[in-house]
This record gives sequence, structure tokens and C-alpha cells, in this order.
Amino acid sequence: MFGEIRNKEGEKIDYSLHADNERSDFIVIIGHGVTGNKDRPFILALANGLEMAGIPTLRISFTGNGDSEGSFADCTISKETEDLGSVIDAVGDRKICYIGHSMGGAVGVKRASSDPRIDVLLSLAGMVHTQEFAQREFGEETPDQGCMWEEKSCPLSSNYMNDMSNLSTLVDLGSKITVPWLLVHGTEDDVVPIGDTKDILAKATNNPEFFEIAGADHVFSNESLQVMVNKVVEWVKSQAA
Repeated sequence: MFGEIRNKEGEKIDYSLHADNERSDFIVIIGHGVTGNKDRPFILALANGLEMAGIPTLRISFTGNGDSEGSFADCTISKETEDLGSVIDAVGDRKICYIGHSMGGAVGVKRASSDPRIDVLLSLAGMVHTQEFAQREFGEETPDQGCMWEEKSCPLSSNYMNDMSNLSTLVDLGSKITVPWLLVHGTEDDVVPIGDTKDILAKATNNPEFFEIAGADHVFSNESLQVMVNKVVEWVKSQAA
């Protein structure tokens, strides 16, 4: 429906569209986390749940990830925030809900804090303290030599580490989110601790909703997956009405 979507650098953004024939006034865009892509099982399960509810949904792979063009070494929160802007350009005049997981959650907060075209925001295990995350997970690796979590296809670049350091934390952007906002986080998340969500909630001024899932890990494994999907679909339906 949207044809080729390209970012400002001309790189193609791979996407999959669900239920677009249901309605033309509302759409959900789902963005993934670091080293992920649009086909992660929990993202697909969420998109299928939204589709079953008749909600048009666009799963995207940020450039440098999955089947999108670009280099993984260039992936940063700042660049992915620009990618999201290009996707929003492409979907046209609709009410837009953005759902971001992990680093994709940081992208959502950064974009929604300055782009009024995002009407609804949802953070899944959203990253907030970017510098702390980078040092905790990759501080022992040498940028431009090492890899993320020993995945050779995911080189740790100085671009990434510098961007995470320059951003430092997005916590103060919580006060700039003025749209309906749901934050979902699991108590057993050992990648992005639930404290990130609690910290940005403390700064929020627009009465966002927080949904804690007991026992859930970073990717909502096992029984926590359906709990997450059910909550997100229910909440998005209320916003799409």
C-alpha cells in the first residue's frame, strides 16, 4: 500500500503490513530493539493480535537491521528516530500509534517528544538510561572491534556508543510526552531493568498508564507473551475508537 519507504539517506526500510483494509484513519507502527528486526516472534504475535482486532499495523525493521538497507554499524537511536519520521511521512494522514520495544522504545520517546504526528505512544520494556545500558552491556568490548552479545553480525560501533553516551538518558523527555502513553515492563527483565520505566514515569506529567507483568523477561517469553498482547491490544483498541 505504501510502496517503498526510504529514509533521508535513501536506504529502504523493510516493513510488513497487517489489516490495512480494515480502516484508513488509524495505524500502529511497531519498532524493535537493538540487534532485533520486525520478525521477532513477540513482535509478530503482537501484530497478529492487533490484526485480529481489526487494527492496521505496520511492523518495520530499522535501517541496518533485518532486510532493510543500510549498515548495522550505523544504527543509533538518533538515526532510528529519523527512520521513524520517514515511516510516518509515508503512512499519510492517519491517527498514529507507535509501539517501541527496548531501544525502539527510546526511539518512540525521542520522536514523540518533538513530533506531533504521533498521537498515541506505547513503550515495551523501553530503554531510558542509554549510557548506562551501553556501558553495562558492552563496556568491556572495544568499539569498531568487538560485537554485541558475541553476535558477529552485530558489530559494536563507535557510532552507537557515542550516540548512547551523547544522549545519556531520556528521562527528562517524560515531561514532554503529551499524548496517551502506556508503558509495559516485566519484573524479570535483565536487559533493560524495570527501573528505567519507573524513572521516566516519575518525570511524566500527562498521567501515563503503567502495566507491570510479574515474571516477564525482556522479550515477554512463555506465558507473559499473551498477557502482554492482551493488554496492548485492549489499550490500543481504546485509543483507536
